[in-house]
Amino acid sequence: MSDQSPYFRSTLHPWPCLVFLLPLLAAYESGVYVLGGPQTQTLRNGADAWLRWALDVYGIRPFIAAPMIIVGVFVIWSFRRWSDRPANTWSIVAGMWLESVFFAFGLWALGHNFDPLLKAAGVSLATAEVTLPTDALGQIVTYVGAGIYEEVLFRLFIITGLAAMLKCAAVPNWASLLIAGVGSALLFAAAHHIGPHGEPMDTFRFVYRTAAGIYLAVVFWFRGFGIAVGAHAIYDVLVGVRL
Repeated sequence: MSDQSPYFRSTLHPWPCLVFLLPLLAAYESGVYVLGGPQTQTLRNGADAWLRWALDVYGIRPFIAAPMIIVGVFVIWSFRRWSDRPANTWSIVAGMWLESVFFAFGLWALGHNFDPLLKAAGVSLATAEVTLPTDALGQIVTYVGAGIYEEVLFRLFIITGLAAMLKCAAVPNWASLLIAGVGSALLFAAAHHIGPHGEPMDTFRFVYRTAAGIYLAVVFWFRGFGIAVGAHAIYDVLVGVRL
């Protein structure tokens, strides 16, 4: 086993991310099936539902395949980097939870002050009220799913994939990351208005979610996938309980 890596570098390693992610993934999948009954799709996050739809199109059973794809990516990635995995994994995971709470409240503060900040800049965007579901436990399950699957799709896959393609096209590293981060944030915002369960187009929410997507992209890139997942899920819960 390698010597303990500095904490801030260790959170970027796939092994602590996998250990951090497993209980969240288990809680979400079991919660959906226990609370959803025969209508599990009503509790599934949009990104999760899209992944399952794509798997079903190719004849792959999404019940097992969807979460196993995520676990499989991190297991293979951890195996490839097993020699430099950090020691004291549980201490690192505990620190990741603390950071997740910190960044969740940072995003909450951004959302709480976003309208005043826009008005201070001379921009006023109208928005409509959104009625939240009354099933509190079901909401929490869905929020955990959003933290996992939206971060998998928009941060892990789109940012890393788009940045890699841009680098192959000889785009400078800083520009690749900037374009990939902003592009993923725009797609993240637009995704909330797509599909049968999407919200009606709302300029204020689109702009805010773009800003939130950029915030989460920065967290993902500099603090790692696990902390981005935790911050996203905790933030959604804070908003859901109307804190």
